[in-house]
Amino acid sequence: MKGIHFSSDDETTSLEYLYVIGLEHAKRGKPKDAIFYFDKVLLVDPTHLNALINKGNALGKIGKYDEAISAYDIVLKTRPDHIICLLNKGLAMHYLQRYDEAVACYDKITWQEPEHTDALYYKACSRAAQKNVEEALTLLERAILLDPQYTTKANGDKDFDILRNDERFKALVA
Repeated sequence: MKGIHFSSDDETTSLEYLYVIGLEHAKRGKPKDAIFYFDKVLLVDPTHLNALINKGNALGKIGKYDEAISAYDIVLKTRPDHIICLLNKGLAMHYLQRYDEAVACYDKITWQEPEHTDALYYKACSRAAQKNVEEALTLLERAILLDPQYTTKANGDKDFDILRNDERFKALVA
């Protein structure tokens, strides 16, 4: 009896099916299950960008920031301007307290899109964590002017604890 052989179309369909199952697990808040399926996809296609990105996101959800960064770096080798990877890599760097590296990621984003509010906001978080009050306030103000939702977000963000008594911060989040 001969083995079953799949056409490349069947393999692509199977990979995409596994990828979608991984996404469903991620959406349901089951990052470990999501990683299992993304890894299945990556065994066959190690350069599957969406599986790498989503695996990085899932790894970040369970606090495996170094592994998340590794997944993002694979994508960034071929797509150095990939905004989602840069943003999430920056967040992982921030959580590892590697603030300068986080800021470098955010700078790559704002070089492409100067008014990218997430990048501005998270750069403000990193600068606040570094006790760079002036730059943190300037960046936060820009983010809030572009999108007022950051007022509420900043109000509850522990990264800005160092700024809580600053009158300029109070005015920004009032």
